[in-house]
Amino acid sequence: MDTKLTLSFNQDVVARAKKYAAENNISLSRLIEHLLTQVTAKEYKSLEDFPISDWVSMVAEGEVEYKKTPKATRKNSKDEFFSSKK
Repeated sequence: MDTKLTLSFNQDVVARAKKYAAENNISLSRLIEHLLTQVTAKEYKSLEDFPISDWVSMVAEGEVEYKKTPKATRKNSKDEFFSSKK
């Protein structure tokens, strides 16, 4: 069963992805579904571990930079919450 999902992408990336999908006789929805299936097929520790194929690079926009936020501890979260109430 399909589920609707709303996503936001850079306009240029969408244009290139649509062109790629049309040239390969696949809908953009199925292309994104395939990518998400590949990403979630294995337990990758980070996105850097995920093997990106050439065709994904063709629809990508420049260099990819993954930003990790430090994992918040319970104490830090609690302190932040209470300091915001002052």
